[in-house]
Parts: sequence; C-alpha cells; structure tokens
Amino acid sequence: MTSENPGENLRHHGDRDMAPGMVDFAVNVWLPAPPRWLRDRLPAPPRWLRDRLPAPPRWLRDRLAGALERLAAYPSDEDDLAAREAVARRHGRSADEVMVLNGSAEGFALLPNLRPSLAAVVHPSFTEPEVALRTAGIPVHRVMLDGDYVLRPELVPAEADMVVIGNPTNPTSVTHPAALIRQLAAPGRVVVVDEAFMDAIPGEPESLAGDPGVLVLRSLTKTWALAGLRAGYVLGSAGTLARLAVDRPQWPVGTLVLEAVTACCAPGAVAEAEAAARTVVEYREVFVAALRDAGIEVVAAPTAPFVLVRVEDGLRVRAALRAKKIAVRRGETFPGLTADHIRLAVRPPAQASQLLQAWPVEVGS
Repeated sequence: MTSENPGENLRHHGDRDMAPGMVDFAVNVWLPAPPRWLRDRLPAPPRWLRDRLPAPPRWLRDRLAGALERLAAYPSDEDDLAAREAVARRHGRSADEVMVLNGSAEGFALLPNLRPSLAAVVHPSFTEPEVALRTAGIPVHRVMLDGDYVLRPELVPAEADMVVIGNPTNPTSVTHPAALIRQLAAPGRVVVVDEAFMDAIPGEPESLAGDPGVLVLRSLTKTWALAGLRAGYVLGSAGTLARLAVDRPQWPVGTLVLEAVTACCAPGAVAEAEAAARTVVEYREVFVAALRDAGIEVVAAPTAPFVLVRVEDGLRVRAALRAKKIAVRRGETFPGLTADHIRLAVRPPAQASQLLQAWPVEVGS
C-alpha cells in the first residue's frame, strides 16, 4: 500500500491516539450529554466528567444484561430473524435485504466476495474498505477529493465495477447529496455506502438505506457507544447479500449483537438517536464557532459528530495538546490529508472549552 504521503497508515485509527487519563477528542464514539445546567454554567468540566468514558444508555445495558442468560445456547434463527426484521422496519426494507454484522468493519472485510475487477474508493475516507480490498488482491483506484470534499461522480473511472464512499465521510465530516451518489450507478457496478455516522444527522435526509440499488453499511458503534461489542448491519438486495456472505461461518454473529441490533432499531431507540443527533448539531455549532473565533481553520462544512481542521505545524500542535493530556486524531494517515490536518470529535461545550484553552496559540494556525 504505497503512497506519496509518508505518514499514511491505513491501519491507524483514532483509538491509537488515545492513552489512559487523556481527554478524548480522537475517537468518534458519542459521549453521554451532561445535564444542561452543568454544561451551561461550568467554565471547565470537573474531573468526574472529564474522565468519564462513553457508555451505552442504561436501558440498552439492561437489555444486553438480560440476554446474558441466553449465552449458553447458540444464537437462534429466531433471534437472527428478529434483528433483521427490526432493521427492515427501521429502513422500509424486507428482512431478506438485511444482514447483521460484527460491526460494519466485517462488511468491509466481506467486500472481496463480490469479486470486483476494479474498486474505486473515494478519499479522504475511512480506510478499512481499501485495506480489505487490497489485501484480497483487488485493484483499487483512489478517487481523490479536495476543496469542499464533495463527491464529483465524473472522477470515478467508467471501468470501476465497485465504488466505495462514506456518507457522511470520515474524516472530512462532509455529507454528500444522495442524488450525487445515485449518479454513480452503472450496469454491473456495486455502489457501497458507509453510513456509520448517518444516524448522527437529524432526519437522515441523504441516507440511501432505503434504496435497493446500493449496498449500505450501518454501525451501532458511534451513537450507542458499542465499539467493544462490534455490532452493525448491511442493507442490499437479497442476491448481493448472498454473494457477500458466501464464506461466513455458522453462527456468524453472537446473541448480544443480535440483541443490540434489535433494541437499537426499535422506534423508541430511533427517536432517542434522533434527539442525540440534534444535540450533536447544537454542540457542533458552538464548537465550530469557537474554533473559528480562535483562528483555527475548519475544513469544508462539517455535518457529522467530528470536525476536520487544518493548522500550521500540525505535529507541534498535536504534541503540545498531548502534553496537556488531550488526544486528537492525526490526519496524515488518511489518503489526501497531511500532518497539518487534525480531526476533532464533537464534545459538550465544557470539554470543547478545555481543548481551546489548551490550544498552543504560539504555534499559529
């Protein structure tokens, strides 16, 4: 996986930039919101909030704890069907158009089963799809975006029979119009859309989860703070899913994953996720305004629960923040970005203030 960018590392993820005791702006797992009175009144977060780890809501932890009694038995067909039906109801699909995954990363690992002759991967973006495709020996063409980082369908080579794109895209935080992504459709081509962060956008107006013409991957990791459980699903035509799953083992996902997917696709959970998405927007607007007031360049127009910034001498900025126990996500490991790009997870205003107070102003931006 050679590149002109010496810092590029397709296997690097935000958790590698974290260490115990650090304030986390590196990992895009959503933190539970503190009470409004706390986030509005305190100039800096107390230690109990600053050190608080993301956690699933209590009702979801109770659901998962209740499923522990079933762990002595193999995951049942009934549990699998219940999870697929819950997803299908959530997105207006049929159960045979749903496959539950061990996180969306498993879905990327299965993409080579579709046997593309040339895969076009839109960058900058999450790197696991390219890793899986290249590891399987499949030729990959990088479609490089810049400027506003919005998709330009004309850049995709006509001979590509698979196109992979994130929406909203990690790390640029750009959401591509669904109409633009639909322009990628072509006879014999599979369009793969990574919607891991789509439920962080109120109303999900650009989601293609209900479109039978694309392959859409979704994750429970972010909104529900379930990174350790590895829970997600993929939506597509029954025929495409059968090809995707051709070499999956018996009982490919466990009971707790099936329980989590069923629970998080229920109407009440979807409503809770929508409310959380509105909170993300509120926090992000405050965060972006504060970054700009501090003279820090915000790249493109952020729409997801993270913001991409560009600074002068990014290596020194990151080192100075790390010395103050603040972790941020380096940018140079993404194709098309440099060490002067930094991804910042959206956090409550009290924590955002802590980041800005620690920002090394002497470095410049």
